[in-house]
Amino acid sequence: MQSPEIILLAAGSNAALITFLLYTLAVFGIAAFSNQMLKGKSFLSEYFLGSRGLGVWAFALTFAATSASGGSFTGFPSKIYSHGWVLALWIGAYVVVPICTMGLLGKRINQVARISGSITVPDVLRDRFESARFGLMAVVLIVFFMVFNLVAQFKAGAMILKTLLSDVEIFHRAAEFFHTVMEPWSFLGTDSEYLICLLAFGIAVIIYTTYGGFHAVVWTDVMQGIVMVVGVLIMLPLAIMMVNDLASKDDSSDATGMAYVTQEMSKLVPPVPTNAQLQVSSSSDKDRLIVAGTWIATESDNGTSRLFRTGNDVEIVAGQQVTAAEIPTEMIELVNASDIKQILDNPDIYTVVRDLQLVGLTQNPYKYGGSPEHKGTYVTGPGPSPNSDIGFLPLSLAFSFFFMWAISGAGQPSSHVRLMAFKNTDTLKKAIFTVAIYYTLIYFPLVMIFCCSRLLMPGMELESDRIMPAMAVFLTEGVGVGWLAGLLVAAPFAAVMSTVDSFLLMISSAVVRDIYQRNINPNASEAKVKKMTYAVTIIVGTAAMLGAVNPPQFLQDIIVYTGSGLAACFLAPMVFMLYWPRSNKQGCMIGMLCGFAAHFSMYLAGAFTNDSFFKPHLLMNMDPIIVGLFVSFLATYVGCLISPAPPQRLVKKYFYKRKELPRT
Repeated sequence: MQSPEIILLAAGSNAALITFLLYTLAVFGIAAFSNQMLKGKSFLSEYFLGSRGLGVWAFALTFAATSASGGSFTGFPSKIYSHGWVLALWIGAYVVVPICTMGLLGKRINQVARISGSITVPDVLRDRFESARFGLMAVVLIVFFMVFNLVAQFKAGAMILKTLLSDVEIFHRAAEFFHTVMEPWSFLGTDSEYLICLLAFGIAVIIYTTYGGFHAVVWTDVMQGIVMVVGVLIMLPLAIMMVNDLASKDDSSDATGMAYVTQEMSKLVPPVPTNAQLQVSSSSDKDRLIVAGTWIATESDNGTSRLFRTGNDVEIVAGQQVTAAEIPTEMIELVNASDIKQILDNPDIYTVVRDLQLVGLTQNPYKYGGSPEHKGTYVTGPGPSPNSDIGFLPLSLAFSFFFMWAISGAGQPSSHVRLMAFKNTDTLKKAIFTVAIYYTLIYFPLVMIFCCSRLLMPGMELESDRIMPAMAVFLTEGVGVGWLAGLLVAAPFAAVMSTVDSFLLMISSAVVRDIYQRNINPNASEAKVKKMTYAVTIIVGTAAMLGAVNPPQFLQDIIVYTGSGLAACFLAPMVFMLYWPRSNKQGCMIGMLCGFAAHFSMYLAGAFTNDSFFKPHLLMNMDPIIVGLFVSFLATYVGCLISPAPPQRLVKKYFYKRKELPRT
């Protein structure tokens, strides 16, 4: 049984699939064109940096699309759905990211990269201080964090494809065949549909990134950036339209649109996480599979309906009446009357099972916002939280996330690569304005759309990472234009692809350029470097794809860890390197290592105190990024002062010899 919220009608499903396939073909077409541009030019400079010739639109959209990753279109909507309006405060600082990142570092890092002839971020650090050791340290940290992020992005891409194909008959047949073939390798996972989608997504993105290089990444980013913003701007009015339909059936309220959404969310209490065994009235001679996402209605002692939704597949074996005790069913129970009514009053959309009973039921309400007297937590800070008794986003943590998004964005090596590739200063100025507008058009509408989804699609908490593609399909079917689902699902898919291709390119450049060519074989021919680049990109992509076979549950937690970790390592050394003549390799290396250690220690402490590495210890209720940045900047400053001054020739090269960007 497919999850009813995301079922497509056959005709709409096929049309959506065709739309999506046309988009994918366009991506491959751009890759082929980009490969032609490599001919007759320096392979390394062209493949990894596009010969530093990006104009305003290419620079702005590739910068924006790379930053707006699977976290923005999968993890971020999941957070909005789970915690409500407070996510507007959580993400608000993203609008000033272009000013902090492009404005703070853009012109200067471009100048330094041109002076040194650097192609990668480790190149810049190595050449600025003439230290191979510093360059290799940067490579190790980039690869460490990027591997985490790639696994998360591959998971997101596979989930999006799975949602789109949820009602395509040939897909389900292929999944059944694949399940049979993969049975000897069951350790890879039992969800054959997810595995097929992971394989399809992985092969597609690895091929076009490997074949086309930086130009393919940039121009697919441009197309994907357009698809993302168009998708969001289409989803918003559709979501409000469907909310208005819901409001028209509510005789207790005259509100419409977002006013109605906020009014109804103020009455909601989070669902209750539940574990139990499932029991049928009598045993059967056949096994019975209860799939994840099944709605189960039972009757309480006072005669009212209780409604549960399963979060994992469980089986009742032939001849038995109860699921195995060692495999309890993970569920949630809806407790809001409006949510229960939404499910039970729409049997054409939601299939509810009524012949199951729950045995050995245990429940763990949200630690913050989980009781009826806490109504309103979805529309006020700090927002509901299942694990923290101080809520999702207390004020100190909100302050931390301002730095996390606005300031730490300047410490991302993936952004630094873009800043090394723009054409001239005028391009930079216009791109800052363009990206700020672009982020405004994406993030605030996303908050509105997925606040609407709380009313339109209750019960998605156990699979909230799928809410974006599920909502896209739900909206288009709701207004009778199923073919549009292909375009809307392409928006989060584009976000994931634009990030994966950039990260793949960064890792391959780090291995080939910064380890092999600059340290092992400086005299390697261009043909050999080219072959090795293709091979490394394929190997890294394949490894990340395999890592996503059994990925962590929450995508956004991985995004936050890698983003804040990279900033803790790279921001301070980059700022001191670019703007302080007294900075030296010893101080910047100390700062990089201390930032990593401080940030990592907060997450490691969380593994012991919160039973999860991705739930860090919050010193003074602040995110680890604050600790990491403070330690990194302090350590870099002190390290530079107590170590020898840099050679004057390096100071003169990068601070006294002004090398203007070429004018056009």
